[in-house]
Amino acid sequence: MTSSSPSPTTDVDKPGDHRRAAEPDLAVIAATAPIEGGVGDYFRTYRQRVRSGDMGSLPAVAGLIVLVIVFWSLRPQFGSLANFSDLLKQSSPTIFIAMGLVFVLLLGEIDLAAGTAGGVCATLMARVSVGYGWPWPFAIGAALVAGVAIGFFTGSLCAKVRIPSFVVTLALFLAFQGVILFIVLNGAGAHGNISITDNFITNLYNGQMDPWLGWALAVVAIVSYALIKLQQVRSRSKAGLTAEPIALVAIKVAALAVIAGLAVYLLNLNRGGTGGSQLINQGGKLVLVKPPALQGVPWVVLIMMFFFALWTFVLSRTRYGRHVYATGGNTEAARRAGIRVDLIRISVFMISSFMAAVGGVLLASNTHSVDANTGGGNTLLLAVGAAVIGGTSLFGGRGRPADAIIGGFVVAVIANGMADLVQGNNRDSIQFIVTGAVLLLAAAVDALSRRRSGATGVG
Repeated sequence: MTSSSPSPTTDVDKPGDHRRAAEPDLAVIAATAPIEGGVGDYFRTYRQRVRSGDMGSLPAVAGLIVLVIVFWSLRPQFGSLANFSDLLKQSSPTIFIAMGLVFVLLLGEIDLAAGTAGGVCATLMARVSVGYGWPWPFAIGAALVAGVAIGFFTGSLCAKVRIPSFVVTLALFLAFQGVILFIVLNGAGAHGNISITDNFITNLYNGQMDPWLGWALAVVAIVSYALIKLQQVRSRSKAGLTAEPIALVAIKVAALAVIAGLAVYLLNLNRGGTGGSQLINQGGKLVLVKPPALQGVPWVVLIMMFFFALWTFVLSRTRYGRHVYATGGNTEAARRAGIRVDLIRISVFMISSFMAAVGGVLLASNTHSVDANTGGGNTLLLAVGAAVIGGTSLFGGRGRPADAIIGGFVVAVIANGMADLVQGNNRDSIQFIVTGAVLLLAAAVDALSRRRSGATGVG
Protein backbone atom coordinates (compact mmCIF):
# COMPACT_ATOMS: atom_id res chain seq x y z
CA MET A 1 0.00 0.00 0.00
CA THR A 2 1.60 3.24 -1.14
CA SER A 3 1.60 6.35 0.94
CA SER A 4 0.10 9.57 -0.40
CA SER A 5 2.48 11.78 1.58
CA PRO A 6 5.18 13.58 -0.39
CA SER A 7 8.61 12.01 -0.48
CA PRO A 8 11.81 13.89 0.38
CA THR A 9 12.41 14.40 -3.34
CA THR A 10 9.17 16.16 -4.15
CA ASP A 11 9.09 19.23 -6.40
CA VAL A 12 9.01 21.44 -3.30
CA ASP A 13 12.71 20.82 -2.72
CA LYS A 14 13.85 21.22 -6.32
CA PRO A 15 16.00 24.26 -7.12
CA GLY A 16 13.60 25.30 -9.84
CA ASP A 17 10.95 25.90 -7.20
CA HIS A 18 12.87 28.87 -5.88
CA ARG A 19 11.61 30.83 -8.85
CA ARG A 20 8.09 29.43 -8.60
CA ALA A 21 7.92 30.38 -4.93
CA ALA A 22 8.82 33.95 -5.76
CA GLU A 23 6.34 34.37 -8.63
CA PRO A 24 3.84 36.44 -6.57
CA ASP A 25 6.63 38.92 -5.80
CA LEU A 26 7.56 39.08 -9.49
CA ALA A 27 3.95 39.95 -10.23
CA VAL A 28 4.18 42.93 -7.90
CA ILE A 29 7.45 44.02 -9.52
CA ALA A 30 5.90 43.70 -12.96
CA ALA A 31 2.96 45.79 -11.85
CA THR A 32 5.28 48.69 -11.04
CA ALA A 33 7.61 48.36 -14.01
CA PRO A 34 7.78 51.07 -16.69
CA ILE A 35 5.10 50.85 -19.35
CA GLU A 36 5.85 50.48 -23.03
CA GLY A 37 4.36 53.27 -25.12
CA GLY A 38 3.67 56.95 -24.59
CA VAL A 39 2.30 59.06 -21.77
CA GLY A 40 -1.27 58.07 -22.59
CA ASP A 41 -0.41 54.37 -22.27
CA TYR A 42 1.27 55.06 -18.95
CA PHE A 43 -1.78 56.77 -17.44
CA ARG A 44 -4.16 54.12 -18.78
CA THR A 45 -2.05 51.38 -17.21
CA TYR A 46 -1.78 53.35 -13.96
CA ARG A 47 -5.58 53.63 -13.86
CA GLN A 48 -5.82 49.86 -14.29
CA ARG A 49 -3.38 49.35 -11.41
CA VAL A 50 -5.47 51.54 -9.15
CA ARG A 51 -8.62 49.64 -10.10
CA SER A 52 -6.86 46.36 -9.32
CA GLY A 53 -6.01 47.56 -5.80
CA ASP A 54 -2.45 48.88 -6.25
CA MET A 55 -3.18 52.40 -4.95
CA GLY A 56 0.09 53.16 -3.17
CA SER A 57 0.03 56.61 -1.57
CA LEU A 58 -2.93 57.84 -3.61
CA PRO A 59 -5.48 57.66 -0.73
CA ALA A 60 -3.09 59.53 1.60
CA VAL A 61 -2.43 62.26 -0.96
CA ALA A 62 -6.16 62.66 -1.62
CA GLY A 63 -6.85 62.75 2.11
CA LEU A 64 -4.11 65.34 2.65
CA ILE A 65 -5.60 67.62 0.00
CA VAL A 66 -9.09 67.29 1.50
CA LEU A 67 -7.81 68.03 5.02
CA VAL A 68 -5.93 71.13 3.86
CA ILE A 69 -8.99 72.45 2.03
CA VAL A 70 -11.29 71.81 5.01
CA PHE A 71 -9.02 73.37 7.64
CA TRP A 72 -8.11 76.32 5.40
CA SER A 73 -11.77 77.09 4.73
CA LEU A 74 -12.71 76.80 8.44
CA ARG A 75 -9.65 78.64 9.75
CA PRO A 76 -8.08 81.08 7.24
CA GLN A 77 -4.90 81.48 9.32
CA PHE A 78 -4.20 77.78 8.64
CA GLY A 79 -2.89 78.85 5.23
CA SER A 80 -0.55 81.55 6.55
CA LEU A 81 3.17 81.50 5.73
CA ALA A 82 4.05 81.08 9.41
CA ASN A 83 1.78 78.05 9.72
CA PHE A 84 3.19 76.55 6.51
CA SER A 85 6.68 76.70 8.02
CA ASP A 86 5.38 75.35 11.34
CA LEU A 87 3.81 72.35 9.58
CA LEU A 88 7.13 71.44 8.00
CA LYS A 89 8.86 71.57 11.37
CA GLN A 90 6.10 69.95 13.43
CA SER A 91 5.97 66.94 11.12
CA SER A 92 9.75 66.36 11.01
CA PRO A 93 10.32 64.21 14.18
CA THR A 94 7.38 61.97 13.27
CA ILE A 95 8.60 61.68 9.67
CA PHE A 96 12.13 60.68 10.67
CA ILE A 97 10.95 57.98 13.05
CA ALA A 98 8.39 56.79 10.47
CA MET A 99 11.11 56.50 7.79
CA GLY A 100 12.92 53.98 9.95
CA LEU A 101 9.71 52.14 10.75
CA VAL A 102 9.06 51.71 7.01
CA PHE A 103 12.03 49.31 6.84
CA VAL A 104 10.70 47.26 9.76
CA LEU A 105 7.16 47.19 8.38
CA LEU A 106 8.48 46.04 5.00
CA LEU A 107 9.40 42.77 6.71
CA GLY A 108 6.01 42.51 8.39
CA GLU A 109 7.64 43.26 11.77
CA ILE A 110 6.90 46.04 14.29
CA ASP A 111 9.10 48.25 16.47
CA LEU A 112 7.09 49.44 19.47
CA ALA A 113 10.24 50.82 21.11
CA ALA A 114 11.12 53.34 18.38
CA GLY A 115 9.72 56.32 20.30
CA THR A 116 11.41 55.59 23.63
CA ALA A 117 14.61 54.54 21.82
CA GLY A 118 14.66 58.04 20.33
CA GLY A 119 14.11 59.39 23.83
CA VAL A 120 17.10 57.44 25.18
CA CYS A 121 19.33 58.80 22.41
CA ALA A 122 18.09 62.38 22.93
CA THR A 123 18.65 62.31 26.68
CA LEU A 124 22.10 60.80 26.17
CA MET A 125 22.95 63.63 23.77
CA ALA A 126 21.71 66.25 26.25
CA ARG A 127 23.59 64.69 29.17
CA VAL A 128 27.00 64.54 27.46
CA SER A 129 26.48 67.97 25.85
CA VAL A 130 25.33 69.88 28.94
CA GLY A 131 26.72 67.80 31.79
CA TYR A 132 30.11 66.89 30.32
CA GLY A 133 30.64 69.71 27.83
CA TRP A 134 30.91 67.57 24.70
CA PRO A 135 30.90 69.57 21.43
CA TRP A 136 27.80 69.07 19.27
CA PRO A 137 29.42 66.67 16.72
CA PHE A 138 30.34 64.23 19.50
CA ALA A 139 27.06 64.68 21.38
CA ILE A 140 24.93 64.05 18.29
CA GLY A 141 27.29 61.28 17.20
CA ALA A 142 26.85 59.55 20.56
CA ALA A 143 23.07 59.67 20.10
CA LEU A 144 23.26 58.17 16.61
CA VAL A 145 25.69 55.43 17.66
CA ALA A 146 23.41 54.59 20.58
CA GLY A 147 20.52 54.28 18.12
CA VAL A 148 22.45 51.83 15.95
CA ALA A 149 23.45 49.78 19.01
CA ILE A 150 19.85 49.64 20.22
CA GLY A 151 18.73 48.45 16.79
CA PHE A 152 21.42 45.76 16.67
CA PHE A 153 20.36 44.47 20.08
CA THR A 154 16.68 44.48 19.13
CA GLY A 155 17.24 42.83 15.77
CA SER A 156 19.50 40.15 17.24
CA LEU A 157 16.84 39.15 19.75
CA CYS A 158 14.28 38.88 16.95
CA ALA A 159 16.47 37.18 14.34
CA LYS A 160 18.78 34.99 16.42
CA VAL A 161 16.83 34.23 19.59
CA ARG A 162 13.57 34.08 17.58
CA ILE A 163 11.55 36.20 19.98
CA PRO A 164 8.63 37.87 18.15
CA SER A 165 9.33 41.53 17.45
CA PHE A 166 6.10 42.54 19.17
CA VAL A 167 7.27 41.00 22.46
CA VAL A 168 10.86 42.25 22.20
CA THR A 169 9.97 45.85 21.36
CA LEU A 170 7.13 45.98 23.88
CA ALA A 171 9.57 44.93 26.62
CA LEU A 172 12.12 47.48 25.41
CA PHE A 173 9.43 50.16 25.23
CA LEU A 174 8.93 49.73 28.96
CA ALA A 175 12.64 49.32 29.78
CA PHE A 176 13.74 52.38 27.82
CA GLN A 177 11.41 54.59 29.85
CA GLY A 178 13.46 53.54 32.88
CA VAL A 179 16.71 54.23 31.01
CA ILE A 180 15.51 57.74 30.13
CA LEU A 181 14.57 58.39 33.73
CA PHE A 182 17.96 57.12 34.93
CA ILE A 183 19.87 59.40 32.53
CA VAL A 184 17.95 62.55 33.41
CA LEU A 185 18.29 61.90 37.17
CA ASN A 186 21.99 60.99 37.21
CA GLY A 187 25.29 62.25 35.91
CA ALA A 188 26.90 65.68 35.83
CA GLY A 189 24.79 68.78 35.31
CA ALA A 190 21.12 69.47 35.89
CA HIS A 191 18.75 66.69 36.90
CA GLY A 192 15.11 66.15 36.02
CA ASN A 193 14.96 68.60 33.13
CA ILE A 194 18.12 69.15 31.09
CA SER A 195 18.12 72.44 29.17
CA ILE A 196 20.14 72.28 25.95
CA THR A 197 22.32 75.35 25.40
CA ASP A 198 24.24 74.37 22.25
CA ASN A 199 23.12 76.72 19.45
CA PHE A 200 23.76 74.20 16.69
CA ILE A 201 21.54 71.57 18.30
CA THR A 202 18.71 74.01 19.00
CA ASN A 203 18.87 75.48 15.49
CA LEU A 204 18.41 72.07 13.84
CA TYR A 205 14.67 72.41 14.46
CA ASN A 206 14.22 76.14 14.96
CA GLY A 207 16.72 77.64 12.52
CA GLN A 208 16.26 78.78 8.92
CA MET A 209 18.81 78.82 6.12
CA ASP A 210 19.65 81.96 4.13
CA PRO A 211 17.22 82.62 1.23
CA TRP A 212 19.90 82.05 -1.42
CA LEU A 213 20.72 78.66 0.09
CA GLY A 214 17.08 77.64 -0.17
CA TRP A 215 17.11 78.41 -3.91
CA ALA A 216 20.40 76.55 -4.31
CA LEU A 217 18.92 73.53 -2.54
CA ALA A 218 15.89 73.59 -4.85
CA VAL A 219 18.08 73.76 -7.96
CA VAL A 220 20.28 70.88 -6.75
CA ALA A 221 17.21 68.75 -5.99
CA ILE A 222 15.60 69.41 -9.37
CA VAL A 223 18.79 68.84 -11.40
CA SER A 224 19.69 65.71 -9.43
CA TYR A 225 16.22 64.25 -9.91
CA ALA A 226 16.32 64.99 -13.66
CA LEU A 227 19.76 63.39 -14.07
CA ILE A 228 18.72 60.30 -12.11
CA LYS A 229 15.56 59.82 -14.18
CA LEU A 230 17.46 60.31 -17.46
CA GLN A 231 20.15 57.87 -16.34
CA GLN A 232 17.46 55.29 -15.57
CA VAL A 233 15.93 55.75 -19.01
CA ARG A 234 19.30 55.44 -20.73
CA SER A 235 20.44 52.40 -18.77
CA ARG A 236 17.15 50.56 -19.34
CA SER A 237 17.19 51.42 -23.03
CA LYS A 238 20.76 50.14 -23.43
CA ALA A 239 19.75 46.89 -21.72
CA GLY A 240 16.81 46.47 -24.09
CA LEU A 241 14.27 47.02 -21.32
CA THR A 242 11.17 49.18 -21.35
CA ALA A 243 11.84 52.69 -20.00
CA GLU A 244 9.64 55.58 -19.03
CA PRO A 245 8.71 57.90 -21.91
CA ILE A 246 10.88 61.03 -22.06
CA ALA A 247 7.73 63.14 -22.10
CA LEU A 248 6.65 61.61 -18.79
CA VAL A 249 10.09 62.28 -17.29
CA ALA A 250 9.80 65.91 -18.42
CA ILE A 251 6.36 66.19 -16.78
CA LYS A 252 7.69 64.82 -13.48
CA VAL A 253 10.71 67.12 -13.49
CA ALA A 254 8.53 70.13 -14.33
CA ALA A 255 6.10 69.24 -11.52
CA LEU A 256 8.96 68.98 -9.04
CA ALA A 257 10.34 72.32 -10.25
CA VAL A 258 6.98 74.04 -9.75
CA ILE A 259 6.42 72.57 -6.28
CA ALA A 260 9.98 73.22 -5.07
CA GLY A 261 10.11 76.70 -6.55
CA LEU A 262 6.78 77.71 -5.04
CA ALA A 263 7.71 76.30 -1.61
CA VAL A 264 11.08 78.09 -1.52
CA TYR A 265 9.53 81.34 -2.72
CA LEU A 266 6.88 81.27 0.01
CA LEU A 267 9.32 80.27 2.75
CA ASN A 268 11.71 83.04 1.73
CA LEU A 269 9.03 85.67 2.37
CA ASN A 270 9.02 87.38 5.76
CA ARG A 271 6.58 85.44 7.91
CA GLY A 272 7.45 87.27 11.12
CA GLY A 273 4.79 89.94 10.65
CA THR A 274 4.95 93.49 9.36
CA GLY A 275 4.84 95.29 12.71
CA GLY A 276 6.85 98.44 13.18
CA SER A 277 9.91 99.03 15.33
CA GLN A 278 9.83 98.23 19.02
CA LEU A 279 11.25 100.10 22.00
CA ILE A 280 13.86 98.13 23.89
CA ASN A 281 16.20 99.04 26.72
CA GLN A 282 19.84 99.16 25.66
CA GLY A 283 22.27 100.36 28.31
CA GLY A 284 19.60 102.29 30.15
CA LYS A 285 18.31 104.00 26.99
CA LEU A 286 15.12 103.29 25.05
CA VAL A 287 16.02 102.48 21.46
CA LEU A 288 13.76 101.80 18.49
CA VAL A 289 14.70 98.45 17.00
CA LYS A 290 13.12 96.84 13.97
CA PRO A 291 12.48 93.13 14.57
CA PRO A 292 14.57 90.85 12.34
CA ALA A 293 12.88 89.25 9.35
CA LEU A 294 11.79 85.65 9.86
CA GLN A 295 12.39 84.02 6.48
CA GLY A 296 14.15 81.13 4.84
CA VAL A 297 13.69 77.38 4.43
CA PRO A 298 13.88 75.56 7.80
CA TRP A 299 16.99 73.44 8.25
CA VAL A 300 14.83 70.41 8.99
CA VAL A 301 13.76 70.43 5.32
CA LEU A 302 17.38 69.89 4.24
CA ILE A 303 17.76 67.02 6.73
CA MET A 304 14.47 65.53 5.56
CA MET A 305 15.51 65.70 1.89
CA PHE A 306 18.86 64.09 2.67
CA PHE A 307 17.39 61.06 4.42
CA PHE A 308 14.57 60.76 1.89
CA ALA A 309 17.09 60.65 -0.97
CA LEU A 310 19.37 58.26 0.93
CA TRP A 311 16.74 55.69 1.90
CA THR A 312 14.95 55.91 -1.46
CA PHE A 313 18.26 55.15 -3.18
CA VAL A 314 18.97 52.28 -0.78
CA LEU A 315 15.57 50.64 -1.32
CA SER A 316 15.18 51.23 -5.04
CA ARG A 317 18.71 51.14 -6.45
CA THR A 318 20.76 48.73 -4.33
CA ARG A 319 20.99 45.00 -3.92
CA TYR A 320 20.26 45.40 -0.23
CA GLY A 321 16.98 47.14 -1.01
CA ARG A 322 15.90 44.33 -3.32
CA HIS A 323 16.70 41.84 -0.58
CA VAL A 324 14.56 43.78 1.90
CA TYR A 325 11.57 43.71 -0.45
CA ALA A 326 12.15 40.04 -1.27
CA THR A 327 12.33 39.10 2.41
CA GLY A 328 9.21 41.05 3.20
CA GLY A 329 7.30 39.61 0.25
CA ASN A 330 8.20 35.97 0.80
CA THR A 331 10.68 35.11 3.56
CA GLU A 332 11.02 31.44 2.68
CA ALA A 333 11.59 32.16 -1.01
CA ALA A 334 14.20 34.77 -0.07
CA ARG A 335 16.00 32.28 2.17
CA ARG A 336 16.03 29.65 -0.58
CA ALA A 337 17.37 32.22 -3.01
CA GLY A 338 20.43 32.68 -0.81
CA ILE A 339 19.45 35.91 0.95
CA ARG A 340 20.74 36.10 4.52
CA VAL A 341 17.36 36.74 6.05
CA ASP A 342 18.63 37.05 9.63
CA LEU A 343 21.06 39.82 8.68
CA ILE A 344 18.34 41.64 6.77
CA ARG A 345 16.07 41.45 9.81
CA ILE A 346 18.80 42.80 12.12
CA SER A 347 19.68 45.60 9.70
CA VAL A 348 16.14 46.95 9.41
CA PHE A 349 15.92 47.30 13.19
CA MET A 350 19.27 49.10 13.15
CA ILE A 351 17.95 51.55 10.56
CA SER A 352 14.73 51.99 12.52
CA SER A 353 16.54 52.84 15.76
CA PHE A 354 19.03 55.07 13.95
CA MET A 355 16.18 57.12 12.48
CA ALA A 356 14.50 57.10 15.90
CA ALA A 357 17.69 58.70 17.24
CA VAL A 358 17.47 61.37 14.54
CA GLY A 359 13.84 61.99 15.47
CA GLY A 360 14.78 62.16 19.15
CA VAL A 361 17.46 64.76 18.44
CA LEU A 362 14.86 66.86 16.60
CA LEU A 363 12.41 66.50 19.50
CA ALA A 364 15.07 67.79 21.90
CA SER A 365 16.00 70.59 19.51
CA ASN A 366 12.36 71.67 19.36
CA THR A 367 11.89 72.00 23.12
CA HIS A 368 15.52 73.01 23.89
CA SER A 369 15.45 70.38 26.63
CA VAL A 370 14.84 66.75 27.54
CA ASP A 371 13.05 65.17 30.47
CA ALA A 372 11.60 61.83 31.54
CA ASN A 373 8.80 62.12 28.96
CA THR A 374 11.01 62.64 25.90
CA GLY A 375 10.07 60.12 23.22
CA GLY A 376 7.12 58.83 25.21
CA GLY A 377 3.44 59.61 24.98
CA ASN A 378 2.06 59.28 21.48
CA THR A 379 5.43 59.66 19.70
CA LEU A 380 5.52 56.04 18.52
CA LEU A 381 1.83 55.85 17.67
CA LEU A 382 2.01 58.92 15.45
CA ALA A 383 5.10 57.57 13.67
CA VAL A 384 3.51 54.17 13.00
CA GLY A 385 0.35 55.95 11.92
CA ALA A 386 2.33 58.17 9.53
CA ALA A 387 3.99 55.19 7.83
CA VAL A 388 0.73 53.25 7.46
CA ILE A 389 -1.36 56.26 6.44
CA GLY A 390 1.25 57.09 3.79
CA GLY A 391 0.83 53.68 2.16
CA THR A 392 3.27 51.28 3.81
CA SER A 393 1.62 47.90 4.27
CA LEU A 394 1.29 46.33 7.70
CA PHE A 395 1.57 42.93 6.00
CA GLY A 396 5.09 43.53 4.67
CA GLY A 397 6.61 43.79 1.21
CA ARG A 398 5.16 47.17 0.25
CA GLY A 399 6.32 50.63 1.28
CA ARG A 400 8.62 53.56 0.46
CA PRO A 401 10.33 56.37 2.39
CA ALA A 402 7.95 58.76 0.64
CA ASP A 403 5.09 57.11 2.55
CA ALA A 404 6.57 58.41 5.82
CA ILE A 405 6.68 61.97 4.47
CA ILE A 406 3.14 61.93 3.10
CA GLY A 407 1.72 60.25 6.20
CA GLY A 408 3.71 62.55 8.47
CA PHE A 409 2.16 65.58 6.80
CA VAL A 410 -1.32 64.08 7.20
CA VAL A 411 -0.76 63.57 10.94
CA ALA A 412 0.72 67.07 11.33
CA VAL A 413 -2.14 68.70 9.40
CA ILE A 414 -4.71 66.98 11.64
CA ALA A 415 -2.94 68.11 14.82
CA ASN A 416 -2.27 71.62 13.54
CA GLY A 417 -5.68 72.15 12.00
CA MET A 418 -7.58 71.03 15.07
CA ALA A 419 -5.40 72.90 17.57
CA ASP A 420 -7.41 76.13 17.20
CA LEU A 421 -10.49 74.73 15.50
CA VAL A 422 -11.54 72.72 18.56
CA GLN A 423 -11.24 74.53 21.87
CA GLY A 424 -11.91 73.55 25.48
CA ASN A 425 -11.20 70.45 27.52
CA ASN A 426 -12.17 68.11 24.67
CA ARG A 427 -9.59 69.43 22.18
CA ASP A 428 -6.94 66.74 22.71
CA SER A 429 -9.48 63.93 22.95
CA ILE A 430 -11.11 64.85 19.64
CA GLN A 431 -7.70 65.16 17.99
CA PHE A 432 -6.74 61.65 19.12
CA ILE A 433 -10.09 60.25 17.96
CA VAL A 434 -9.72 61.80 14.49
CA THR A 435 -6.10 60.64 14.13
CA GLY A 436 -7.05 57.12 15.22
CA ALA A 437 -9.96 57.06 12.78
CA VAL A 438 -7.65 58.09 9.93
CA LEU A 439 -5.16 55.36 10.89
CA LEU A 440 -7.93 52.76 11.04
CA LEU A 441 -9.16 53.88 7.64
CA ALA A 442 -5.64 53.59 6.21
CA ALA A 443 -5.26 50.05 7.59
CA ALA A 444 -8.64 49.11 6.12
CA VAL A 445 -7.63 50.51 2.72
CA ASP A 446 -4.38 48.51 2.90
CA ALA A 447 -6.21 45.27 3.71
CA LEU A 448 -8.88 45.79 1.05
CA SER A 449 -6.34 46.77 -1.61
CA ARG A 450 -4.30 43.64 -0.89
CA ARG A 451 -7.40 41.51 -1.16
CA ARG A 452 -8.31 43.23 -4.43
CA SER A 453 -4.81 42.91 -5.86
CA GLY A 454 -4.69 39.24 -4.87
CA ALA A 455 -7.98 38.60 -6.62
CA THR A 456 -6.77 40.31 -9.79
CA GLY A 457 -3.39 38.55 -9.75
CA VAL A 458 -1.31 41.69 -9.16
CA GLY A 459 -0.01 40.65 -5.73
